Amino acid sequence: MKVTIITVVFNGVKTIDSCIKSILDQTYPLIEYIIIDGQSSDGTQQIIQSYGTQITHFISEPDRGIYDAMNKGLNLASGDVIGILNADDFYSDTEVVADVVRSMTESRAQACYGDLEYVDEADTSKVKRRWVAGEYKAQSFLYGWMPPHPTFFISAQCYKDYGHFRLDLGSAADYELMLRMIHKFQVKTTYLPRVLVKMRTGGVSNSSVGNRWKANRNDQKAWHVNGMKPKFFTLLMKPLRKISQFI
Repeated sequence: MKVTIITVVFNGVKTIDSCIKSILDQTYPLIEYIIIDGQSSDGTQQIIQSYGTQITHFISEPDRGIYDAMNKGLNLASGDVIGILNADDFYSDTEVVADVVRSMTESRAQACYGDLEYVDEADTSKVKRRWVAGEYKAQSFLYGWMPPHPTFFISAQCYKDYGHFRLDLGSAADYELMLRMIHKFQVKTTYLPRVLVKMRTGGVSNSSVGNRWKANRNDQKAWHVNGMKPKFFTLLMKPLRKISQFI
């Protein structure tokens, strides 16, 4: 089983190297690695280019945002399974991809996800909070649940059958894609109960109250564009579930 990993980056000179190394250090042998850069001007491109042919595909050009860049990567991908790891994130250890493939193969699942740790930007050994995703159940999304997108691996065929990222939902595009794949189309999904990804603290959707409000509106739209209706408490539960990450 061939696995494609896509990294999107724009002016990520401080973190791109650790992201790349965490992928190239994976023990799983069949990995295609694609990097989509938004025409960085801070030295990011030079770091990527220093890895030469270890990067399967490298494109640097303007884009319409992070999810447009992800879609460019999806269009290039030739793997059977696809994972997306942003430049600020890195895999927790060298066995992540091997464990994902093993879990998907044993369960015959089309998708897999795991847990995520938020770490200090300056000292990544310091864990700020932990996102324990837990097992997916049929109505989980209705109760504000979602898996951590950086830990989400899914069959390339699912992208072909059910589509790529929408560009009209802002930072909720990853939520909508997983809602569509898992809840609407009921893609068979398996949970790997361990930390797969470490993410440096910060994030577009959570960086201010205003952004959180906008993200909530886009979460609501994510249900609407799929012809589904959440419960009256669904979108309230989604941010409230994060409280447990600090405990």
